Amino acid sequence: MFKLLPYAKNYKKQIILGPIFKFLEAVFELLLPLYMARLIDLGIKKQQLSVVFHTGKIMLLMASLGLICVIICQYYSSIASQGFGTELRQKLLQKINTFSHEEIDQFGTSTLITRMTNDINQVQLALAMLIRLVIRAPFLSIGSIIMAFYIQPKMGLIFLVTLPIFASILFIIMKKTVPLYRSVQQKVDNMNTLISENLSGIRVIRAFSQTNRDINRMNQESNQLAKAYTRVTNLSTLLNPATTLILNASIIVLLYVGGQEVQIEALSQGQVLALINYFIQMVLALIVVANLVVIFTKASASSTRIQEVLAVKPSIVDEHKQTHLTIKKEQPLVLLDKVSFAYPKANGMALTEVSGYLNSGETLGIIGPTGSGKSTLVQLLPRFYDISSGSLLIGGHPVKEWPLSQLRQLIGMVPQKSVLFHGTIRENLQWGKKDASDQECWQALDIAQAKEFVTSLPKQLDTLLVEGGKNFSGGQKQRLAIARSIIQQPALLILDDSLSALDYQTDLALRKSLQSSLNQTGLIIISQKISSVKDAANILVLNDGHMEGFGPHSYLLDHSNVYQDIYDSQQTDTQEVDK
Repeated sequence: MFKLLPYAKNYKKQIILGPIFKFLEAVFELLLPLYMARLIDLGIKKQQLSVVFHTGKIMLLMASLGLICVIICQYYSSIASQGFGTELRQKLLQKINTFSHEEIDQFGTSTLITRMTNDINQVQLALAMLIRLVIRAPFLSIGSIIMAFYIQPKMGLIFLVTLPIFASILFIIMKKTVPLYRSVQQKVDNMNTLISENLSGIRVIRAFSQTNRDINRMNQESNQLAKAYTRVTNLSTLLNPATTLILNASIIVLLYVGGQEVQIEALSQGQVLALINYFIQMVLALIVVANLVVIFTKASASSTRIQEVLAVKPSIVDEHKQTHLTIKKEQPLVLLDKVSFAYPKANGMALTEVSGYLNSGETLGIIGPTGSGKSTLVQLLPRFYDISSGSLLIGGHPVKEWPLSQLRQLIGMVPQKSVLFHGTIRENLQWGKKDASDQECWQALDIAQAKEFVTSLPKQLDTLLVEGGKNFSGGQKQRLAIARSIIQQPALLILDDSLSALDYQTDLALRKSLQSSLNQTGLIIISQKISSVKDAANILVLNDGHMEGFGPHSYLLDHSNVYQDIYDSQQTDTQEVDK
């Protein structure tokens, strides 16, 4: 965990002063039993009211000062721990934003969420406890033993005998529970993954009538998590009865021995009560230490998981972030030369020696059977993944020479699954351009064939989208996502099967609108429908990751068997489309 402390460097003052004030409070707490003994022996026993009032004032003052110290420490602890957690979350999010899809696939979305929430909460709590209790608890424990010897060495020996017994019980319980906490955290991860899958796919689950199966899976995971928690809880709950037993047994011994010492006037009654107070302080401090062990063990496991994310070296490094490139007009906007790609840890190649080009202002269609590598190919253009071999040029420059931010500003991508965010239509469109005016929004909606249905909405641009845009149909979501990319004014617009939910007439109108309005923009259309790519300047045909053909529609009908098969299978739907 201490490797994460550099992220708390802005809170050095609070981290240093907090324990100091807590230490002062512990000093006052150690002195109070001595004054209580004085009040009993010299004040109450001898009926000296002046001693009672004087000692009482001192005790009240010390208690008040202790309270002030506690409040200051708690204040510093809250500032430092919350600030540390905020700083760590920001750094973790910044790190995750540097990840390529390879690293995100490696960790998984649900575990990254857990690390940003639950794990950071654990280390945040550990820092708070570090400030509040790490000095106080050991000091009170050791200080109580010293004070017992100060009052009478014979009574101090009882403290020393009890201490290892109590510590042994704590050690045994902690030794068994600590590994279980790590297991619990892993099961929490599994549960979060399952919940995420269930919530995101709830409509599919209902469509396939798999609700009961899904409930059974959830019950199994819940039961496993409950069993893990139960085992930890059962062991942890042994701590309280065990410590209570030792505490009460030791107090009985103290009272018995102390009573004998009082009879021979080796101890006073006030000193016996002071010793009992010190013993309770020692035991409670040891319990706090045991709880700290649990907290720091959890924090250690969480810290390791956080550091795993922070230590990852992204596979895609922005080596040219300080440079600024311009598109070479005389060269193709996109040039693929024998591009091959394999997913990390995959058995085979996803793409093998794919070649082709796209000029500015032209349209490139990409078509092929399911799983042929169409979406994989376009994810290489904005460097979501790096190519394994071959050459990929964007605007006449190798794709790796482009600064990532500039490259991704040049490319507008509408993925297969339209992703819309909670907020208004205007706010979603402004993801493409932060300061986009209403006029620009309406223009983009018009090009995307979405203006008509947005105009019909009571609040129009101020209409609220629920999470994922689930209050709109599939076709409406696709058109809104396309409008968001259009407003970005990209040099290259990629529609990754983003017209699939549109009827033929809307599809045709949208493609014509894009070609007439964005005549300087390169357009890549991935589709399963011949009608969507037929009019493209060139069409790239993929089959099982291999390039099966490249050229215009008429050429491919004569030279590509795969394209001919796709065309024939859609002949009924494309009779109105001439060859």
